Amino acid sequence: MESTQIRRFPSGRRLSRRALTAVSALALAGAALTGCASGKATGDTSQATASSGGSQSSAKVGGKLSLYVIGGKSDDPFFSTVKRGVEDAAKLVNGKVTFVGPANYDNLGPDVAKLTLTGIAQNPSAILVPDWVPESQDSAIKQAISKGIPVFLYNSGGVEAADKVGAVKYIGTDEYKAGVAGGEKFAESGAKNVLCVNTVPGAANSEARCKGIADGAKAKGGKSKQLSLPSSNFGNPSAVTQAIKGALLKDSSVDGLVTIGTGDADSAAAAIEQAKASGKVQLGTFDLSQSQLDRIKAGTQLFAIDQQPYLQGFYVVSMASQYLSYGVLPPQNPILTGPLLVTKDNVSKAIEGTKAGVR
Repeated sequence: MESTQIRRFPSGRRLSRRALTAVSALALAGAALTGCASGKATGDTSQATASSGGSQSSAKVGGKLSLYVIGGKSDDPFFSTVKRGVEDAAKLVNGKVTFVGPANYDNLGPDVAKLTLTGIAQNPSAILVPDWVPESQDSAIKQAISKGIPVFLYNSGGVEAADKVGAVKYIGTDEYKAGVAGGEKFAESGAKNVLCVNTVPGAANSEARCKGIADGAKAKGGKSKQLSLPSSNFGNPSAVTQAIKGALLKDSSVDGLVTIGTGDADSAAAAIEQAKASGKVQLGTFDLSQSQLDRIKAGTQLFAIDQQPYLQGFYVVSMASQYLSYGVLPPQNPILTGPLLVTKDNVSKAIEGTKAGVR
């Protein structure tokens, strides 16, 4: 397991004007928080392992906070953007913010549950975690709450999961609604047989995405089925490209293709080309990257569904900090950061956001 504690950037590096604009008044609320900006977070690159036992110390030693954030693996482009938001919000925290993630996604639920148990043993002020695989993770999350450690869910799980386990809030997108929007967009653009490529089968968010795609397409007269690939294929462009190419050659009626992440979308674009299906199979993806935006602008990709990962990281850290320090908590639940559909009509603004590092 990979673990890093967030350090403050050197004083010469500040949030860009675009980044400050992107975060809402909620995330930046209160001069009291900016008054804490001088607080530092220490660094530790040791691997995280699950542990239990030991005495529980005060969650706010010397009035300072300790926030324990669980994210994705370090080379996942999506979570690199989440971490950027976490890092920027950490500048406003009076204390430390620790960011940890699994080494891979092969055993996602149990691995994240172990990371949660590790966090409990450290007795942080709060644990901030996606609820990707509830059947594996919920017991550990409830254990944290039972020990008096507030939990904020973000990125995955939704308000239903937050209510079920007793989390304070859910910050993120509605994965099912995002899928519905994508399915409808495919059908409206003439795609009637959509393939949803899932490289993390069984994860709640990816399953909800593919289900939404199917329901959205069906509502507009189309259909969709799921191509489930082993999670070991996540981040393996060659394996994903070959699997998608094989599926396209096997079923020539497929005219729409959507992936659950940006890396897989690059592989899907290569597969479409290798299967000689360019111009026939329309491509969409969840999340954003420069290559997705470039293809949308060039007209070779239909859409990308943005859930604004930067805001997820920034919001969840700043909200937990405000709640623990001052009892400040917005009444809305969930706090939605998406979905937003990026198409040729609005891609130029999205490109500016990626340049600022906030999309």
